[in-house]
Amino acid sequence: MEKIADKVCENSKETKTSSIDGKVYEKLKEIKTSSNRPYYEKLKAQGKMFVRDRIEYLVDKDSMEIEDGVFARCNDEQFLPGDAVVTLVAKINGRSVAIIANDLTVKAGTWGTKTIEKIMRMQELAEKRKIPLIYMIDSAGARLNEQFDTFIDRRHAGKIFYNTARISGVVPQVSLVFGASPAGSAYLPALCDFVVMVDKNASVYLGSPRMAEMATGEKVTMEEMGGARMHNQVSGLGDMLVETEQEALDATKQYLEYMPQNWGDAVPLKEAIEPVPGKSIEEIVPENQRVPMDMYEVIYRIVDADSFFEFKELYAKEMITGFCRIGGRAVGIVANQSKAKGGVIFPESAEKAAHFVSLCDAYNIPLLFLVDLPGFMVGSKVEKEAIIRRGARMLSTVANATVPRISVIVRKAYGAGYVVMSGASMQPDACIALPQAQPAIMGAEAAVNAMYFNKIQSIENPEERQKFILDQREKFNSDINVWSPASQLFIDDVVPGDRLRKDLINRYELYCENRNVLEGIAEKKTVVRRG
Repeated sequence: MEKIADKVCENSKETKTSSIDGKVYEKLKEIKTSSNRPYYEKLKAQGKMFVRDRIEYLVDKDSMEIEDGVFARCNDEQFLPGDAVVTLVAKINGRSVAIIANDLTVKAGTWGTKTIEKIMRMQELAEKRKIPLIYMIDSAGARLNEQFDTFIDRRHAGKIFYNTARISGVVPQVSLVFGASPAGSAYLPALCDFVVMVDKNASVYLGSPRMAEMATGEKVTMEEMGGARMHNQVSGLGDMLVETEQEALDATKQYLEYMPQNWGDAVPLKEAIEPVPGKSIEEIVPENQRVPMDMYEVIYRIVDADSFFEFKELYAKEMITGFCRIGGRAVGIVANQSKAKGGVIFPESAEKAAHFVSLCDAYNIPLLFLVDLPGFMVGSKVEKEAIIRRGARMLSTVANATVPRISVIVRKAYGAGYVVMSGASMQPDACIALPQAQPAIMGAEAAVNAMYFNKIQSIENPEERQKFILDQREKFNSDINVWSPASQLFIDDVVPGDRLRKDLINRYELYCENRNVLEGIAEKKTVVRRG
């Protein structure tokens, strides 16, 4: 845990320095070491790493580091090393990144006057140099005794959120929530592209349980109010839940592998890897539309081995979103999962998909839609939960995406669900289908009931009534197979499962090459919208 401080000491011993130079190294040792912090033992007991050890774990070994503000408030009467935040530029996987990391051992990581100034300066540097920005959040919030110097002016704490919102879609922003992020600072992760939370330690909330009890009488635990698991499963604020801080840091490295440095760049290609061995797509996808199917198995047949990086795995499981490589190319996947709630789109799943599509669109990551759904959920409950508004947001986000889009109709694709999953009417680069596909306004059961309701009710004999229903369903199903839309050129191709991966590789190569220049797509910045 003293690695960074030891390096400073070694440097001062190996180099013959003047007494003035020696003072610099003495101050650096005092600022960068963890052993002189009263809070350090409590930190270890919570399973937390010292802030500089987190950074050292994340960045490349012997990485170039440029750290400004390390001596902030070093002359204060009270020991406030760096004013409770470390801000620096280093390299991850050989690429420059900006890092803003709270130091919980200094006044519980609270924001003071120079904390805020350091954060803003690093945000401004990241925007100018167009490099990703990583926030390591572990703070008790603003320092109340300094509030009049940190809250009201144009260059006070609120400008941090202004900057975060303005940078959205310009450079990737990652939030690692290691501990608390209370009150106004809760908006920092909410404005970032990708949020990782450490289970049992992370908490994000506008008002604490104690404050809630005072204001409303509600008695609630910290986990119920704003815990990591709640935010990953219920609110959707978290995009990944991990058990340890090391897992959070590893996830950040992985995530950045799918991101460009900024919105003007493309994600570098990698060498293609064959998918993991397994059943063929033909074996995975049943013809019977009513039989649940695991879409993950289809994904693993398409993507390069071990390349699928899931986004919001625990939230709205009926919709799968995640990054992958297909033939070495980074691609974002949006897929229906019929094993969860039948793959029906709910308000939460529409919002999840919209967030992910806007993220891919912002950073030039082509999209693949894998379609197998009966449509949107109906009923008064989802109407009250704004399914129309949230579904419209998904539709608008897909319609306005300028990155290459390919939609694959895997099985059923009914009603408005077909549209928002980038069906042909949403002008994708290609809308193709597997032989099992069934695009239609609705499925046979609902359609027969809608068309023949009065007739069905008029048949008094139960056996005759059931026979009529089954006959009409069979007839309807025979009319909505893949060959009718293929014959009419409503879809671009019918692709056998064993050819799908190769077809996708060829199409993405075609659609991605010099896209902005050849198609005259205006350069634009897409804001990444979480909610």
